[in-house]
Amino acid sequence: MEKYLIIINWRTFVVLAISAVTTHFTLVNNFQYNFGLTMISIAIIFPLVFSIKSAFRRREKALEHLARFRSALITVNACLQSQPKISEEEKAAVKADILAVSKSLRGYLGPDPIPLEKVRADAIKVSSYIQQRSSHMKYNASMKIQGFMGDVLSGIENTAAIKEHRTPASIRAYCLVFIYLYPIIYIPSVYFTLQEGGSESNPWILYSLGMISTFILISLFNVQIQLENPFDQVGVDDVKLEMFDLNE
Repeated sequence: MEKYLIIINWRTFVVLAISAVTTHFTLVNNFQYNFGLTMISIAIIFPLVFSIKSAFRRREKALEHLARFRSALITVNACLQSQPKISEEEKAAVKADILAVSKSLRGYLGPDPIPLEKVRADAIKVSSYIQQRSSHMKYNASMKIQGFMGDVLSGIENTAAIKEHRTPASIRAYCLVFIYLYPIIYIPSVYFTLQEGGSESNPWILYSLGMISTFILISLFNVQIQLENPFDQVGVDDVKLEMFDLNE
């Protein structure tokens, strides 16, 4: 049940209150007009759907970058562990450093973020070790390991960019303003339509239509807000960061 209630927050109650007050005012003052709702639908639905699609696309990109980051880090560790000229003590130390990179990235992306510089420093430590030991490896093996380490660094920067840069804030603000205005514009128009159809005797029809439609819009907006940061482990659609941890 919790996953269904998570779309409800203070914005939901604000917009429902606006809808209820507007409906009461409309009924008491017999306020109505004939207004086509196509324009207001375009003004809200189009940018809202665009924002949701953009946020979902960012989430899918994050999954792609994290999967590539993890697979590259596993390959780097496997290649280093297979090098005969590296001592067991060094192998254990570099494995610990590799695990630290994975742990740091999860810490940075999670709900209590650590500085990005810590993630970069841990990754550069492993990269520097590879460069220092490249003379003790075969040329092809050294180039492959460095190539995979490049994928690790790329994964860190790409996921950091997704975390720090969101979908356009101006569009979100625009959507929220029009969602708050929506019941004020929508309810008198619906009241006119109901009277034309002979349903004006039941005020609860107007209350229900106004509150249901505004609840749908604000719920979609809340879903988009939750998708904005797919790493914070708040929404039900967030990235499961534990899936990308490296095993000890």
